[in-house]
This record gives sequence, C-alpha cells and structure tokens, in this order.
Amino acid sequence: MHSLGIHIHPLVDPFIGFFAVIVLVIVMGMVGSSLFLQPFFKIINYNIERAPLIKTIYSSVKDLLSAFVGKKKRFNKPVLVLTSRNPDVQKFGFVTNEDLEELNIHKEKVAVYLPYSYAFSGMLILVDKENITPVNASSAEVMKFIISGGVTDID
Repeated sequence: MHSLGIHIHPLVDPFIGFFAVIVLVIVMGMVGSSLFLQPFFKIINYNIERAPLIKTIYSSVKDLLSAFVGKKKRFNKPVLVLTSRNPDVQKFGFVTNEDLEELNIHKEKVAVYLPYSYAFSGMLILVDKENITPVNASSAEVMKFIISGGVTDID
C-alpha cells in the first residue's frame, strides 16, 4: 500500500485482510443463494440424482447433513441407550425414527443413531423403547459432548 501513498498502522493491517475475507464470504454466499445460480445447482442435482451408485451415496449424505442443519432436523431427541446388561453399559444417541412399521418391525422398537466420538459417523441401532432414557439437555450440547469424547462441559 506504500506505492499508493497510503500508510496503515501495523496493528490494523491484519484486520484489513480478515474483514476482506469476511466480506468476500458474505458476497459469495449471497451470489450462491441468488436466483442467478439456482438453475445451475438444480441441473447438477438432477444429474447426480440420475446416476445409479452416486445417487445412493449422494442422497444418504444429503439426508445426513440436513438432519444436522437442515429444515428437517432429525437429531432432536437425545437419549441414553442401554446397550448391554452385564455389565450395564449406556451410550448417548438420538432417536431418529419411532415408527418402523414400514419395515415390519414391532412398535416397541425405535431407531437410534449413535454418533462416534471425534467423527461425524456413527451407527444406527434398533432398540426397545424400554431401554432408552430421555436426556435433559439440548441436542447440540449432547452432540458436542459425544464428538468431544466427553471432555466438553454440558451447559
């Protein structure tokens, strides 16, 4: 900036770059969500949905991400699940489906997603309703607790 005849204090200089990045991200978000690019994203989405193997993987990942942050948040019922009786072992999880009739599974069972620590993966188990205990905490706090391996505090 010295070539332009502008002198910036050394303590202010790093903040200029930081704010420039923030403004750039906001502008890119506005452009990306505008009507200008939506037809482009629809075409890409349509073509991915038609590819046989890619469709399965893409739709599964898309559903998983929308369960965390989308309009259809599915991880909103945190529970403790009794996974073993001898010795008693419980795991944190989230009830994702309470009606499994479509799969011809008894009404006493529910689907529970058990996330792994230090990962965004996990496993789905079917468990009797009597083996789950609701947790009195927000889903976000429980997920943070699970992913951190239990080292974070729950507010």
